[in-house]
Amino acid sequence: MTLATKPTVQREPEPDVATPRLRTRLRRNRFWIIAAVFAVGIALVLMFATRGASIDAALLSPGNQTPNGGRALAQVLRQEGVTVTETTTLDATLEAVEDTDSTVLLFDPSGLLDASQLERLGDTDAGLVVVTPRAAALRTLFPGVSFAGSSDATDVLSSDCGDPTAERAGTVTGGWTLYTTTDADAEGCFTADSGGSAVVTQADGARVLLGSADALTNDVVDRAGNAALALGLLGSTEQLVWYLPSLADVPVTGPPSLDALTPSWVAGVTGTVIITAILAMFWRGRRFGPLVIEDLPVAVRASETMEGRARLYQRSGNRQRALDALRIGTVSRLAVAAGLSRHASVVEVADTVAGLTGLDPRHVRSVLLDAVPTSDADLVSLSDHLLDLEAAVARATDLTGRNHP
Repeated sequence: MTLATKPTVQREPEPDVATPRLRTRLRRNRFWIIAAVFAVGIALVLMFATRGASIDAALLSPGNQTPNGGRALAQVLRQEGVTVTETTTLDATLEAVEDTDSTVLLFDPSGLLDASQLERLGDTDAGLVVVTPRAAALRTLFPGVSFAGSSDATDVLSSDCGDPTAERAGTVTGGWTLYTTTDADAEGCFTADSGGSAVVTQADGARVLLGSADALTNDVVDRAGNAALALGLLGSTEQLVWYLPSLADVPVTGPPSLDALTPSWVAGVTGTVIITAILAMFWRGRRFGPLVIEDLPVAVRASETMEGRARLYQRSGNRQRALDALRIGTVSRLAVAAGLSRHASVVEVADTVAGLTGLDPRHVRSVLLDAVPTSDADLVSLSDHLLDLEAAVARATDLTGRNHP
């Protein structure tokens, strides 16, 4: 009976997929992905940092919404029809009050303005309300007025002068700096028990000395008559210039800085060169692909390679590494000569060699595996023993071949 065999169908190999997979695309473009994520992260950090820095937190600033800001007072003044203009430099302040009916609120707790700058501000036709000036500003703007202590934050001071604004306010509260005056043209209001006044007003009302910045802040302005006093002093004209001096008002002294001496075109050229260099590095870096293993264009003799490695081992004094290289080659050749697989273990090769040659198995294992050279003489001696083993196996296998044709 003959069995019919089913014909074997030869399947054609599946063609390689030409379209790269998503994982392959991600692996190839991982540098740009990481760079994009890094750039987005930097942008987010800068955005939040800039946003946090843009919040107005200056003391008594008209844009500050915190308890120590002046936003509440500025908003009420705007609702009453007063144009509130915030300035941070003397030049901007003088420009704002020029040819307008204005009042200037000056708050300079750090004393950034010098005497000449204060005199320029005082020479304008605008009304001037100075809040808690330092000693130098007090001497310049209010000659004859001196400090006279301070009142407690819980004290309530009553109006005791003929100024209409003070009379409408009635009382004020909060911590006040007190002043005394010997100027016949100045009048003190809201006098404490110690004799000092919280507010000093010149007879013509052109300049007013206000002894408390807290009374104008969002947290305290609505207490007692603080709001009425502030609105009366600051809302008497069409425009209020809210002047908070900054470091830009500080005169520059000493030699010019490196930035001032550097021409304006240097920054642009330097930035362009840096950007061009970075782009060039990316451009040239992308031209070099992954490393490719290629054959040497010339043939190198095995003896030259052996001598080169031998010199390296000799220089480093690594006798064990050199002996291991000799043993690997010897064991591989012995395995082939003895009819064993190239993957046979050293112990199997040693036992087979000992059986073929009749040598002591311990001696064969010592030569192929256990012996450790401690000097160059030991290394040479062990290499000779390896050659003797190969010769002995060659003789044994040759003799065996002759006896068994």
